[in-house]
Amino acid sequence: MRLRVLMEPRHGGTYEDFLAMATVVEDAGFEGFFRSDHLMGVDPTNTAYQPTDSWTMLAGLARDTRRVRLGALVTAGTFRQPGVLATTVAMVDQMSGGRVDFGIGAGWFAEEHTAFGLEFPAVAARFERLEEQLKIITGLWETPRGTPFTFTGKHYRLRNNGILPRTAQSPRPPIIVGGAGARKTPTIAARHADEFNLSFPQGLKARNENFNRICAELGRDPATVRRSVVLPVACGETPAEANRRAETIAAPPLRAEAVVGTPRAVADRVAALQADGVDTVYFFHLFDIKDLDHIRLIGAEVVPLLSALP
Repeated sequence: MRLRVLMEPRHGGTYEDFLAMATVVEDAGFEGFFRSDHLMGVDPTNTAYQPTDSWTMLAGLARDTRRVRLGALVTAGTFRQPGVLATTVAMVDQMSGGRVDFGIGAGWFAEEHTAFGLEFPAVAARFERLEEQLKIITGLWETPRGTPFTFTGKHYRLRNNGILPRTAQSPRPPIIVGGAGARKTPTIAARHADEFNLSFPQGLKARNENFNRICAELGRDPATVRRSVVLPVACGETPAEANRRAETIAAPPLRAEAVVGTPRAVADRVAALQADGVDTVYFFHLFDIKDLDHIRLIGAEVVPLLSALP
């Protein structure tokens, strides 16, 4: 079982805030540190939110951490052109010594796009673009040197590109595609992903079975794709401490998905997720980026309890 931390602080944060969290995550024994790819918090009226660019920050963390895997869960496909994104991610992979996982999605937050002047196409077009982006990015990474890369699609066209970005990992970083949709996202994941993120725990078993069916339809062995979930967590040595941390999970739907309790309760929830076919858990919605003791507690008490899981 891979245990990772996915940081989406309620008010954003500075580079120093994220670095402090990533350092504690690394020291606490987690396998990876990931962040969301947003320029705005979930509450568009929250003017205290500090926007940051995820891949700029990940480049800094690539140099300032030593062991943890790094990435965005997930990169918004609407934010960047695919050729530039392929080059950016390759650079961060080089800077980290090959510790990047590349997560990408279609983008969903309309208000964020409006506020920052970004195009926000209709749903069907966003998914068409996402699939073309994956073909372009993997094509640029995997095309042998000396062979120009050309792509002609509905939304993007690249012609005779012989200047190919190279990642440290060969042939490329692992690709993560995620979402709770019934057809479009799992189909794209079955075609392109090394890991399918099944979103939140509720309804997990049905979504996993649906993904297995889609893999079979497309001729993909479902066993070749990792399965992950995001798990909101509020852990405390006492119920009162856990409940206090749960108050930082502002949205009631996220609280309904969360595990709130002692380290044993968190470990039991993760073990149950593994029984439903999950091999990677992202501890999610740790909204208080200053609460480093929360990470230390999970690392010291939960990680050892789960160390025996395959």
